[in-house]
Amino acid sequence: MASARILIVDDEPDIRELIGEILADEGHEVLMAADASEARELRGQSQPDLVLLDVWMPGTDGISLLREWRESDTLDCPVVMISGHGSVEAAVEATRLGAFDFIEKPVSMAKLLVTVGNALEAGRLKRENAGLRSQAPTVMEPIGRSLAVQQLKRRLERIAAHDTPVLIQGEAGVGKAMAARWIHAHSKRSGGPFIVVPARSEGQDWTRALMGAEGQPGLIDQARGGVLFVEDVSRLDKEAQSALLGQLESGRLESASEDQGRALDIRLIAGTSVELEKLVQTGRFDEQLYFRLNVVPLELPPLRERQEDVPDLVRFYAEYFPNRDGVPYRHFSVAAQNRLRQHHWPGNLLELKNLVQRLLILGGDDEVSVAEVEEALSRSVEAQRGEGGDAVPALFHLPLREAREEFERQYLTYKLKSVDGSVGKLAEVVEMERTHLYRKLRQLGIDPKQI
Repeated sequence: MASARILIVDDEPDIRELIGEILADEGHEVLMAADASEARELRGQSQPDLVLLDVWMPGTDGISLLREWRESDTLDCPVVMISGHGSVEAAVEATRLGAFDFIEKPVSMAKLLVTVGNALEAGRLKRENAGLRSQAPTVMEPIGRSLAVQQLKRRLERIAAHDTPVLIQGEAGVGKAMAARWIHAHSKRSGGPFIVVPARSEGQDWTRALMGAEGQPGLIDQARGGVLFVEDVSRLDKEAQSALLGQLESGRLESASEDQGRALDIRLIAGTSVELEKLVQTGRFDEQLYFRLNVVPLELPPLRERQEDVPDLVRFYAEYFPNRDGVPYRHFSVAAQNRLRQHHWPGNLLELKNLVQRLLILGGDDEVSVAEVEEALSRSVEAQRGEGGDAVPALFHLPLREAREEFERQYLTYKLKSVDGSVGKLAEVVEMERTHLYRKLRQLGIDPKQI
């Protein structure tokens, strides 16, 4: 955990001292305030990286102080709420006002350190992304606190430290281009170009694009000193595969431009949504090129395998689009975030990003409700076109068990709305025993009080 400046706001001296000692031992600079007045002064003077804010204090309570900072648009660092009398209502209100997390007294040292670490990382990412907003395209950090994201971050760091080819594998929409840009931005080639071989139609002249023609440099030539990223390497035809393999094997730039015979000097990163090994077995992909690319494989997990990251992603994009495009900011209610977390995201990060953008643009109220999310999800079935132009629902692209769960979730949510959230009436409508129905609703993450 990197050193940070942390402001502790609590009216109990023993609590302030205990937390302060723990954080100081971790190498942090600690500031302390006994009430809202001292907190305002210290925060204005010191610009902390994190605030630990007690809920119950004499005079101005923590929730009111948090609301004050939020409404004055001065909430420029994460805030973690602390309370000895925690309640669901206080936690929900704090989250709505922008608190990062909520922990209870007596504070567990392990819980404190984990929460502080996560909050500081979230603040760092927010500042970093804010600094990158003026750049096009944006280089984004992997967002989320799941084990899958933590492992991905560590693997990206190791990959960026070397200069070998990388094969990024994963479903459509998982963020292969973002991962490639991250590797480039954090490598010794960061000052060099990042050249993309875009995934286009089957009629694309791949060899001409890679090698150039008539004195014009190709994409390989343009990438010298930097990175060449092939968005979907499985689309390359046999001629282009052979041309790319020849360049890699010779280590020399043999383009159609006038200046030939120079050192290749590129790092190759290739993306694919299909299993190249199967294409090799069927003769559709060059085996030697596959071995050249697969030196360092990087598998990006689908969003459905890290659903706990969905609230963080939703909050990020809810701020990202207003800052980038000037669209109105809208807060996503806890129920709306929970519903989005339960969705299986067949379109992965791209589907989530597009959905949040659409809700910000088309919505009217300041808060995005669960009903609005349900409607948006039902409209964006991410219907892919099948034979004859028929729409294929996203459920059809899920494994049977996941498709069944998603159908049950949509079905029961729809029925629950039709009976105004009454579980008793719902049990009659769907002909289920009430105890079993309650268990099913909990299993599917449906809260009748939020309908």
